[in-house]
Amino acid sequence: MVAAAAVMAAACGGSSNATSVLAPTGTLVTDTFSGTVQPGGMDFNPFTITTGGTVNVTLLSAGPPPTITMGLAIGTPSGTGTCALLPGGITTTASATAQLTGTLNAGSYCVEVVDVGNAAGPIAYTVTVAHT
Repeated sequence: MVAAAAVMAAACGGSSNATSVLAPTGTLVTDTFSGTVQPGGMDFNPFTITTGGTVNVTLLSAGPPPTITMGLAIGTPSGTGTCALLPGGITTTASATAQLTGTLNAGSYCVEVVDVGNAAGPIAYTVTVAHT
């Protein structure tokens, strides 16, 4: 990439000692969590981001029924053993496409799946968090 920037600068009449600044990158990690949410309840799973960047959260499955709407949010683990939610949580059905996308700094986080009031029994779920 640096070589390409130098070639492009030279082709445009720029200095041959041109430099480019690259943003830090990390290895993409996908954490997969499965669990159960009881009626009126929630379940959360912790994860760690080593290099700040884009985070994609996908509720892959939830049910029964497989079309149930659940709450999905990101937060930070609290000292009381809960997940202190960040703004931006949503209600969604399961999908193969990320439902939450954003940028987070390096640090400790948690993903929470919540019954929004329509569970007649325990809801099994699988959620992935793709991050650096």
